Amino acid sequence: MNIDQLASEALRLDPKDRALLAETIWESLEDPYIIGPGISDEEAVKLAIERDDEIKNGKVTPISHKEMMDRLRRDEN
Repeated sequence: MNIDQLASEALRLDPKDRALLAETIWESLEDPYIIGPGISDEEAVKLAIERDDEIKNGKVTPISHKEMMDRLRRDEN
C-alpha cells in the first residue's frame, strides 16, 4: 500500500481515531534534535529562537508543507 492509499483509508476514520493514529505516527518518528518529551516552556522558547535565527542567518532554508510532502513522496518512489 502506498502513502496515498494509506492516507485515503486513514481519512475514512472518525476524527478521534484519526487523531490517535496521527499521534501514534508522530511519536514513532525519531526527533532529529533529540528533544525529550519533558522539554520545559523555557527550553522550547529558546529552541524556537535558535531555529528562527538559523532561518534569518541563512543557515537553513524553510520549505512549505506542500514542498515537504512532495519531496517525501518523490523519495518514496
